[in-house]
Amino acid sequence: MKIKRLSLRARIFVAMILLVLLASVLIAVVTIYQYNEEAKDYHKERLERKERAIRRSIEFALRETTYPVTSENIPLIFKDVIFDIDAVHSQKIMIYDLEGQLLKSSKRAIYRDTTEICLDAEILNQLSNTLDHRYVVKNEENGQIFQSSYTYITDRKFKNLAILNLPYLEDDDFLNKELDEFMGRLSFAYLAMILAAIVFAYFISKYITKSLKTISDKMNEIRLEKRNKKIVIESSSDEIETLVKSYNSMIDELEDSAVKLATSEREQAWREMAKQVAHEIKNPLTPMRLSVQSFQRKFNPEDENIHQKVEEYSNTLIQQIDTMSSIASAFSNFAKMPAQKKEVLNVVLIVKLALDIFNEHYITFYPEEEEIIAKFDRTQLIRVVTNLVKNGIQAIPEGTEHPKIEVRVFSKENKVYITIEDNGSGIPEENKAKVFEPKFTTKTSGMGLGLAMVKNIVETYNGNINFVSQQGKGTTFTVIFPKE
Repeated sequence: MKIKRLSLRARIFVAMILLVLLASVLIAVVTIYQYNEEAKDYHKERLERKERAIRRSIEFALRETTYPVTSENIPLIFKDVIFDIDAVHSQKIMIYDLEGQLLKSSKRAIYRDTTEICLDAEILNQLSNTLDHRYVVKNEENGQIFQSSYTYITDRKFKNLAILNLPYLEDDDFLNKELDEFMGRLSFAYLAMILAAIVFAYFISKYITKSLKTISDKMNEIRLEKRNKKIVIESSSDEIETLVKSYNSMIDELEDSAVKLATSEREQAWREMAKQVAHEIKNPLTPMRLSVQSFQRKFNPEDENIHQKVEEYSNTLIQQIDTMSSIASAFSNFAKMPAQKKEVLNVVLIVKLALDIFNEHYITFYPEEEEIIAKFDRTQLIRVVTNLVKNGIQAIPEGTEHPKIEVRVFSKENKVYITIEDNGSGIPEENKAKVFEPKFTTKTSGMGLGLAMVKNIVETYNGNINFVSQQGKGTTFTVIFPKE
């Protein structure tokens, strides 16, 4: 999962945890570095202390000796004293002449390394060229680090008599043990700190994003068709407060725009409806006018077929008047919004009553329950069923061998389902998106307001209507609405 796809809260949480982990790693690295530096300083100072103490012992031996203090007598002066100094200070001592040849050593060994018998020329050069005439060599053998310091042994007049060499082993065992103990305690502290950081990061990220979550939820709830609530957040930061003010200002502008849009759409819809009604009314008026004009021209009281012609003329006018009446009724039914009247009724019984007005033998009713109680307007429910069944009847072509309309009623999860299935001609793909639009129809008569009215009624009661259709095989409409 990419970091950019994480939510702001998750990113704050992860960033805080990573920051704590990074701080822990840096502290651990600095601690180890500090311990190493302290170990270096410790060994350096310890070697210097040993060196000062041994030099004092050597100076004392030179003062107390009965031999003349010369370079040649150094082996005699320190013949036994060198072992006493070694025992007192627990430090090996080697003494070389000024040419680098070994004179005396407190190390008891039968065989000696050739590097101990004669000093390297580089050591002699460094020792003689440094200001304090002191040179320290560090090397590693078998995983152990050794320091070896070289200084001059002088007489009272600061004349160089010999070279003092002190080999020193850097024993870090106790320092490593102390470091391990400290890192162990630090690890427990880090673990506790990380756990505390996780808890803290969780709550602080939740607190930081709480206001944003509120704004996000409100924005998701924005609907153009209803009144949207403004956001009220107390104790927020300046940035969040600015965002809230912008949101509330947007809500005000949205409501104004929604009112203007609704008004505009309503006016446009009524204009279109008025045009449609005018067009539909003009259609029967034209034949009525032609019939009247024809009757005026051809009227002859003495014609023996006058009564038959008057009857034909009257039937034509009555037919056209009925057409105009049906147009007015359809427009009236659509224009009249369904009342928000809720009656406790048995849906199964009402659907059955609605189907009783049809004489078609191929209409069958299949209720899955004997009684389904719901709150709905009785008249509107009958209107929904009769319109859908009527559409199904009209969708079945004449001459169909086995016409079929099946009506089912059942309930599921506190909702009522009514399905009307026919084996008619079906709805073409290009017309499916227009089925519920006012004034859309594929029939030669009518205004196409039936399904639009049904959709309007169902949605008024917080329900919905959908359909599945296959051209040449039929259509199934499903009406769903809550029981309460």
